[in-house]
Amino acid sequence: MRLLTELASIQAQEGALDDETLRAFAERHHVPLYQLEGLRSFYPVFREVPGARHRVQICRDGPCRLKGETRAQALAAALDERADVDVETVSCIGQCDCAPALAVDDHHHGPLPDVETLTTWLEGSGALPSRPTGLTTPLPTDPYADADAHYGASRHWLTQPPETVIDAIETAGLQGLGGAAFPTARKWRFTRQAEGTPRTVICNADESEPGTFKDRLLLEQAPHLVIEGMLMGAAVIEADHGIIYLRHEYETGRRALETALEAARARGILGPDARGPGLAFDIELFISPGGYILGEETALLEALEGRRGEPRHKPPFPVTAGLHGGPTLINNVETLAAVSSILAHGPDWWLAQGRGDYAGLKYVSVSGDVAEPQVLCLPWGTTVAEAINQCGGMAEGRSLMAFSPGGASTPFLPAAAAETPMAFETLREAGSGLGTGALFIVGTGRNLAEVVIAQARFFRNESCGKCVPCRTGSTKGVAMATEAARQSGADITPALQQLHQTLMRTSICGLGQVALLPILDALERFPDEPSLQALRGAES
Repeated sequence: MRLLTELASIQAQEGALDDETLRAFAERHHVPLYQLEGLRSFYPVFREVPGARHRVQICRDGPCRLKGETRAQALAAALDERADVDVETVSCIGQCDCAPALAVDDHHHGPLPDVETLTTWLEGSGALPSRPTGLTTPLPTDPYADADAHYGASRHWLTQPPETVIDAIETAGLQGLGGAAFPTARKWRFTRQAEGTPRTVICNADESEPGTFKDRLLLEQAPHLVIEGMLMGAAVIEADHGIIYLRHEYETGRRALETALEAARARGILGPDARGPGLAFDIELFISPGGYILGEETALLEALEGRRGEPRHKPPFPVTAGLHGGPTLINNVETLAAVSSILAHGPDWWLAQGRGDYAGLKYVSVSGDVAEPQVLCLPWGTTVAEAINQCGGMAEGRSLMAFSPGGASTPFLPAAAAETPMAFETLREAGSGLGTGALFIVGTGRNLAEVVIAQARFFRNESCGKCVPCRTGSTKGVAMATEAARQSGADITPALQQLHQTLMRTSICGLGQVALLPILDALERFPDEPSLQALRGAES
């Protein structure tokens, strides 16, 4: 953890990690040079050379590609002659509510400006456009009226037996809200029962899948809920150390977290008596060096231990053998914030928030062809159609053609499925999944083949390369689909299916298992879509 942090600090000062810098670091810290070179080549944040004075990064994935590929190309072309600007396209930067999005000099993250505005800013004057601020404060799930009331729930629950805390979460029926939907109470109980040390609580704040940005809003507007959820997790598993693993693009969230952590320490919420007299707990903020694969919990652990972020074989699972071999509780931002809400209001309140038989509230990132992309806080069981309406309906006079309800790894469903309630079970039965809660809308008139190939291309680009099936299979599958879309030939469906089955059975983690799914599911679910005909060997 400290190894990657120190390398990032050196790059921030010197602009890059060149060979001479790595050799000096290796000698000073007695670290093998090959290990440092392996880290530099693996993590996207690290650079071998400083590059130009300014760095403009344009998102190439999901909503940004859909909403502004032509604009992005025009901006890149306009800057091509400038020697003081490096322009590159990058994977999703978590700003899908202002697509097409860009980052400038690793700091500004927001909507793509016009050439004149960006040029003026680069020359030292003017301002870049800012992105939407999100929901009103306090958030619908925030039980506290003001900062003075923060952490009221933990003051009560820290006096209760740990099993009582777990029982309350279990009564509420909370499932992990980062995509896997594993019962939260069960994970907390498993970790509590595991033997050994060190015992650690980790918040996975590395949401990096195209279309997913709801955790960013929670971090920016309610970091105290995440801190309180981690504190309660620490009390349950008897941990004295916590880590928030934050994606590097979330600069506003970083500032909010740093402020909230300082305030919590000043009040004694964190510190030597955080869990009770003489029972310490504090939280360390770690900034990810980049890469979608780091959202996978064991890859995240590898990074924290100073290695390349490649997923581990499981079992053992982190609850029994996680960070440095000790029991480790890992939950995502929304799950930890929900724990705080449940403990503050009580599980009966949480159960009453959903529609019908559904319980709770869910934050959903909505992007793509809607009038107002944004994060919504919805009762469980709200339909996709209702979510679209709350975003002002479809954009640009389009009608709904397809939607991916849970992020790039969840298959697209047709417009006819828009009345499906947004819940794990119902979307699974419909043939997709809720995933992270990233609702990506595609309107009529779009080229669906290009959209799904772009989804698969994201997984190809983000493969860590550890396992051969994922590394080579995703590359082969995307190449086959791209060539077929360009020039119709034989039906590639059988070959893609065979390749997908190989990846499903042999890939170490979920990335390889879903890499080709966007294309295959679209071929099956949209038989009459003209743009997909070329992939079936027919002229579109």
